[in-house]
Amino acid sequence: MPRQIDFYFDFSSPYGYFASTQIEELGKRHGVAVRWRPILLGAIFKVSGVVPIALVPLKADYFNRDTARFARLLDVPLKMPSQFPFGTVTACRAFYLIDRGDPEAAVRLAKAIFHAAFAEGRDICPVEHIAEIAAAAGFDGDAIMAGIQDGEVKTILKQAVDEAIQRGVFGSPYFLVDDEPFWGVDRLAQVEAWLARGGW
Repeated sequence: MPRQIDFYFDFSSPYGYFASTQIEELGKRHGVAVRWRPILLGAIFKVSGVVPIALVPLKADYFNRDTARFARLLDVPLKMPSQFPFGTVTACRAFYLIDRGDPEAAVRLAKAIFHAAFAEGRDICPVEHIAEIAAAAGFDGDAIMAGIQDGEVKTILKQAVDEAIQRGVFGSPYFLVDDEPFWGVDRLAQVEAWLARGGW
């Protein structure tokens, strides 16, 4: 039985958002823990040479149609932020600030950030906005504001991105069931089958 699912995502990814609404229940169905690992796709794209899909002619039109369709399929709200793509350094740091002491609480924060970005269309780039989102989710907003600038938190995020690259992560969402990789929210059915069958 696999030990866990490593769930890599960028907070700027609507597909990561979709996955975030499904992955916990999937893990529970198979008795497998999920480790949430936010990353910075911008840093990874520098390695892979990829351009964000929303900036690519023809693909951007498909992306807009597909994200709306996927939201309807999963019956989850979707309101794209006016600025897209957007930076997520602050959101990632907030996550790892909480994660180092309480991973379950960090997951709750991640869900709140995703909801703010893609269900409400809010700008999650400014530190003040992340603090507000965190406070509304029951966290100490002032502590979040201060902790985001903590040197250790910055190092943790850098290490998380470096680890993702070393493990071959190139997109969001990206799942590693032990060391078996699955890219994309549309691969969740394969993740589930892999867990059910014990691989193939």
